[in-house]
Amino acid sequence: MKTVRKRHRFFIKLLLCFLVGSLVDSSSLSSASHFQSVISTVGDKVVLPCSWKPRLGEVAPSACHIQWRTPVEAVFELWGEQMWQAEVFEGRVEVPKEKLGSGDCSLIISDVQIGDTGRYESFMVVDGGRSAKTRVFIQSVKLSVFDHKSFQSHGPGQDLVLDLHTRHSVRVVFQGRNSSEWLDVWMKGDANSERLEKHPLREQLTIKKLKRSDEGTYKVLDENGLAVSTVQLSVEENSTALKVHQIQEYPETTDDAAAKSSCSALLILSVLVTSFHILHH
Repeated sequence: MKTVRKRHRFFIKLLLCFLVGSLVDSSSLSSASHFQSVISTVGDKVVLPCSWKPRLGEVAPSACHIQWRTPVEAVFELWGEQMWQAEVFEGRVEVPKEKLGSGDCSLIISDVQIGDTGRYESFMVVDGGRSAKTRVFIQSVKLSVFDHKSFQSHGPGQDLVLDLHTRHSVRVVFQGRNSSEWLDVWMKGDANSERLEKHPLREQLTIKKLKRSDEGTYKVLDENGLAVSTVQLSVEENSTALKVHQIQEYPETTDDAAAKSSCSALLILSVLVTSFHILHH
């Protein structure tokens, strides 16, 4: 019995050492890679949160010089009345001037695209020694942008309205239910036809007088060939028009995964400590 207890104690001590080491490592990783996460779908408006006061304290509003960057390029810059935007973000990004003085340096991105996915970092440029400028890191935000997914059911002769979601949608392709081939349905700039009509104001495309052969999958693509939306269409007799948006299961962020790992390790550690305590009595 004593030999068994000794083995149990040795095994538990070994696991305790391993788990404590894991907790330290995950804690260090979490603090080193800590950032905020924002999730959106194509065409929406997103806010990447940022406040400079916790980092810099009180700064005169006239001295605010904010920069937003990705790891590879500059995105936006605002200093006084001057503003600069990267070409790919032109007309889509802003930091409201009226909020900047109170500490809010959040970046607003309109008509967000799949290609906008990535990490963004904000900086405040302040005066340094000998009239030099110093750039102070403020906030890191991870943006994840996903496409739209939905299922629609219509009867023969009814119309299918495809939401294009964004002015950057340039193409619609179709794959029949029993086919492996993708066919072009519409390209930006195409003239309206008897069965296809692009709304003059809204980002919508209508396919008129549906037939059974129209049943299948429709994809809306942007100028980079990335999916803006995917629509599964069913065409059935006596069908009532139905549109169901698919609820997407977004992948976990690094922070969420690290937190769950730490919680699991803590739970196991608690059980082992209790077992270790019992074996000593």
